[in-house]
This record gives sequence, structure tokens and C-alpha cells, in this order.
Amino acid sequence: MARRPNFSMKEQNQFIEDLIDEYGDTVTSKQILDFAEHKGLHVPYFLLRNEKKKVGRGKYRLCTRAALLKRTNSDKETTEEPVAEAAMVQSATAEKHQVIDMRSRRAVNITDSFVPDKLDTYCQFGFHKDLKNILNSKAFYPIYITGLSGNGKTLMVEQVCAQLGRELIRVNITKLTDETDLIGSYELIDGNTVRREGPVITAMRRGAVLLLDETDYGTESLLCLNGVLEGKPYFDKKTGEVIHAAPGFNVVATANTKGKGDAEGRFIGANVLNEAFLERFAITVEQEYPKTVVERNILKKNFEKLGIDDAQFVDRLVVWADVIRKSFDEGAVDELISTRRLVHIAKAFDIFKERMKAIELCLARFDTETKIAFLDLYTKVDEDALGKTDLPEDENLSEIAQKLGDDYNSEVKVYRDDSDDTIIVSSHERETKITRVMVKQAQNVESLIRETVDRHNFLLA
Repeated sequence: MARRPNFSMKEQNQFIEDLIDEYGDTVTSKQILDFAEHKGLHVPYFLLRNEKKKVGRGKYRLCTRAALLKRTNSDKETTEEPVAEAAMVQSATAEKHQVIDMRSRRAVNITDSFVPDKLDTYCQFGFHKDLKNILNSKAFYPIYITGLSGNGKTLMVEQVCAQLGRELIRVNITKLTDETDLIGSYELIDGNTVRREGPVITAMRRGAVLLLDETDYGTESLLCLNGVLEGKPYFDKKTGEVIHAAPGFNVVATANTKGKGDAEGRFIGANVLNEAFLERFAITVEQEYPKTVVERNILKKNFEKLGIDDAQFVDRLVVWADVIRKSFDEGAVDELISTRRLVHIAKAFDIFKERMKAIELCLARFDTETKIAFLDLYTKVDEDALGKTDLPEDENLSEIAQKLGDDYNSEVKVYRDDSDDTIIVSSHERETKITRVMVKQAQNVESLIRETVDRHNFLLA
């Protein structure tokens, strides 16, 4: 019998028949492994991972000889053609594959496809069309996609595969990702050591698209993929098997940086990747945020899916995000609003039914100063968002200033600015603006002004 990495159906039947002759109808996993080793065969995963034949811990009940002969005869009647060795690694949507269930520590069969689901709120833009052409050609052409967080890099790859019916295997890279996570390792199952193939080998065998997500968080361990990125077969030094990629296999990497590190400190942990690794990607794509017309359509679809009819809110969110991004490009602000965060706001609005509350909750991840500035900017875009939030009259502000001046024994001025939209608090050689957003959030305006003066006093000291 030829030594192959996989067993054909005929070889499986012959192996089981020989096992029955040697040990009888019931065998242990140790007997199976010893018998395979004695015959010079690879580990018979088809049997060790067959839950239907498993009757206990490390025990298997084989089919009877009569059933086996019946199945063998049936196979002969179909006059099945011998399968070429190269075909053993080709992709098949309904083909059975086995992985390790890390909770039960047992091998399980997977018959489901890795083709992503189509997202009805997705709108194509940017590199979508070109990526679709590349993946549809099934040419091996590694691609590195970089861009700021939340602009749809990963989603684009998923949805292109969904539209093409291509299988996608996604791996999230971290600084702890090593060769065993990518290529595979050995797992202890029922007291026996068996080979667990990693996502890279699985993608190669199935002719799938391998997505390396957050690639710039990886280390030199990624160099184990250099040969794979050249389109060459992978030699498994553990088993001696040479694995050829099935037609259609490709590698797409996504990252927030170009693999040169992050000098601005926005993406803590992003590493400087090895130049030899980066050089193996045929092209690098710089993904931008979608244009306002596309982003408006994305939000519109998300609103419709949530059952929200508020075109005005959609328009104002898009304008608001666009102004912030332009300010970010000019260096006026250090943060920006991603497309993903706009979708978060849409979902929050569906839950809480209040524009400002939805925005405020989704901005809470930023520092207080940035959060207040972004909220205040939104009130400029959407004048109706705050509802009735009136600032105190000038005479009331004067009274508050006089009282605080006496308390702190220092000159305190509190007044509205010329736009009648902001309160200015001046004391202890400092000046602070209090916006309508801050007034709305505060339970007591006088307490808010007192806290501001107190902070001025502390900073002066």
C-alpha cells in the first residue's frame, strides 16, 4: 500500500478490515496507532476522529465484516476512478475537515463552508473592485492592506469572498502568535499525540483565502510564512509531508501601519516587521475612509436594518465625522470618528432613542477633553440635538462670579461669549469655556462653574 498523507476510501476499508483480522471488532486507540506504525502508514485520523465509531475513552467499535464487504462491493459498483494525489489537497465546500475542540480536547468533523455570510449593510468602495478581480482570478497574489482603524479593511476582504463564494480563514495576529498557531502543533487526545493543522495549512489544502488580520502586531515568528508567501509548497518537518496549495489559495494581510512601527503612538504594540516578510507581498493598498456619499449610504442601510427612519440624523452624523477627519488631517485634533463608530452610534440610538445620549456613550472611550469637544461640535452641526438647554442669564452669572470671588478672595469673571453659546469662566490667570453640552451634562451649573474656578486655583498653586 502506498504511503500517502491521506487514506482513500478503499484504503480506509482495507485498514479497518485488517484491524478486525488482527484485534477483532473492538480496538483501542493505542492498537490503532501501533498497527498503523507497523504497516508503515500515517496516523489514521479518519478512524481516530470518527465519533460514530467511538464507544468509550480510547475505544472504537469497528463495523462488522459483512457490513464492510457490503460497502466495499458498493464502492466497486460505482467504478470510482482512482484519485490523483494532487487532488487530495484541493478545496471542496462540503468536504469534511477535522479540528481540535479545545473544550473537549477531542477531534471533531467540520463540514460547514468557510465562505463568509453576505452583509446586507455593506457598501463597496475603494479597493473592493480590484480585490474582487484578484481573488476571482484565483491567481496567487499576496496583498497587504493598511489604513486607520475602523475604515472597513477586514470587512472588505470578507465581503469580497462572500460575493465570490470563496472560503476565507481569518487569523488575528498578536505578539504571542508563533509558528504553532499558524502552521499547527501536536495535541494530546485520549492519551495519544495527534497532529493539529493550523489555519495556514487548512487554507492551503482548501484553496481558501488566508486573512492575516492586525499583521503589524506580529513578531519575527511570521517569517515561517516566507515560503508560503512565495507560493511554494510547505514542508512539514514534523511529519515529512510536502503540502501543495490548492488552486485559489491566496494571502491577504491587514494592518493599521505599513509594518514600519507607529511613531505617533496611536496603535500601541504595532511592531516594525521584518523587511523580508513585507517584501513578499506583491502590492500594498492604502485604505482610506469612505467618501461621504458612500458613508451616508452605509449609515442609511444600518438605520433601515434597525428600523430607524431618520435621514436627518444620518446626514448630520456623516457631516460631523467628515469635519472631525479634516480637522485630524490638519492636526487640529488628535482623534477621529471612524465608520465603525458611526455604526456603533446608530445601534446606540436604536436602543436609547436619544441622539446626544447615543453619541455621548459612543464617545466615552476618548479622553474627557476630546469627548466634550466632539460633542460640542455635533451641537453645531445639529442644533436640535440638545433640545431646550438654555444658558443662565448674564445677571445670574454675575451673581455666581461675585459669590465665588468672595469665597476664593480673588477676582472671578463669568459671562457669555459673543456667540451666546458658551460661558467663559476667568479666574486665577486662567480662562475656560463651558459649552452647552457641558451645561446639559451638569446637574447644577453653579457647581460646574465652581469646579472650574477650583481647578484654576489648584493649577495656579
